[in-house]
Amino acid sequence: MNKNVFLIDHPLMQHKLTFLRNKQTNTKEFREIVKEVTTLMVYEIFRNIELKDIDIETPISKTVGKIMTDEVAVIPILRAGLVMEEGILELIPTAKVGHIGIYRDPETLEPVEYYSKLPKDLHDSNILIVDPMLATGGSAAKAIDLVKEGGGKNINLICLISAPPGIEKVVSKHPDVKIYTISVDPELNSHGYIVPGLGDAGDRLFGTK
Repeated sequence: MNKNVFLIDHPLMQHKLTFLRNKQTNTKEFREIVKEVTTLMVYEIFRNIELKDIDIETPISKTVGKIMTDEVAVIPILRAGLVMEEGILELIPTAKVGHIGIYRDPETLEPVEYYSKLPKDLHDSNILIVDPMLATGGSAAKAIDLVKEGGGKNINLICLISAPPGIEKVVSKHPDVKIYTISVDPELNSHGYIVPGLGDAGDRLFGTK
């Protein structure tokens, strides 16, 4: 696996992933688990984030605390990334938020951009682009293009499930971007869906099918 791909295979993640894969899991449960898993992933992603000392005073005495030095920007790929955004904001409510709208043409499987609104000063931010599925990689690579055009440098892509074609696409186009995932599934089917995957994440999150 590429050095910029990080598999977060904690037993708790695998436990929750089983319920995400199960087609019997209802919309409410699916949405809640996606939020939980995303929050847990952020704990791991920020394990080595830079901190700075700050003088504070407890009710008992003066001491030194530690705070994050980098601003955080969360950028979900619409629409499925929205619930992952919620999970991150519960943990880091001060994060800036941008949105990128991309859909995959069902015939060509190529990404089509329809919306982009990003925070300013992305060059100073620790950027988390979130989308549940990294399948062909077209949407993710396009989203990263847009973020870089907006000044983003420190970019992380967070996906619940990934497939080799998507990883290869992102790594080849953006070798500086770190990819975090909880599973790398073996293949895509003829429609570009991850196998075994978990189906259409957007439809399952929003009950649209």
